[in-house]
Amino acid sequence: MVGVNKKEGAYSDLKRRVLTLDLAPGSALDEIMISEAYGLSRTPLRDVYQRLAGEGYIDLKANRGATVSSMDLSTMRNFFQSAPMIYAAIARLATEQASTEQVNRLKQIQTRFKRAVSKNASAEMSVHNHHFHELLGEMAESPYLQPSLCRLLIDHTRMSHRFYRIRQKKSIARIRKSSVQHDQMIDAIENHEPARCVELTLAHWELSRGELDKYVLPDALPVDYADYQER
Repeated sequence: MVGVNKKEGAYSDLKRRVLTLDLAPGSALDEIMISEAYGLSRTPLRDVYQRLAGEGYIDLKANRGATVSSMDLSTMRNFFQSAPMIYAAIARLATEQASTEQVNRLKQIQTRFKRAVSKNASAEMSVHNHHFHELLGEMAESPYLQPSLCRLLIDHTRMSHRFYRIRQKKSIARIRKSSVQHDQMIDAIENHEPARCVELTLAHWELSRGELDKYVLPDALPVDYADYQER
């Protein structure tokens, strides 16, 4: 039983470290160091790696070991093309099929999200937002869409740290609006309004998309053009 608990602990913590960028995209996972850190021998650790790879958190390649899943330009292009379609489809199905127990769990996650917002805790906001949308996927009960959503959320959560980083009043306003949209989505689900939930979900996506774009195309460095003028 101890071994099982250690494996589950390593699995959960490695997921958290990927989502919070403690393990950078594309970075190598040293099997010996990871094994020692979690008190696991190589065989159970490789089981954990296989599970994480199956969900899209890491990549496993023969003779090259494990690496954190990358976020290259090709990946990002697919992400921005697919995200609104997948989120909208999940929202519709979740609204049509959610159970009372699932809605209550969604409310609990939203309470934790709001608490993180009140503390300006960006990493906590990112993770609770991840859990919020992950549960929507569970509600949708689609064996075709749910795996796609889970893979999408890994990259969305990693990029969302920029969205939740408090820098100025505009950032605070965006985050508060995002929280309000969560509440409105819950209300739409409770009242069985799939079209409204889809509309809210797409607005929720648009709210964060601009900041996510900056992950790929960061703000330009300030340039003092006087430095380039002939003297």
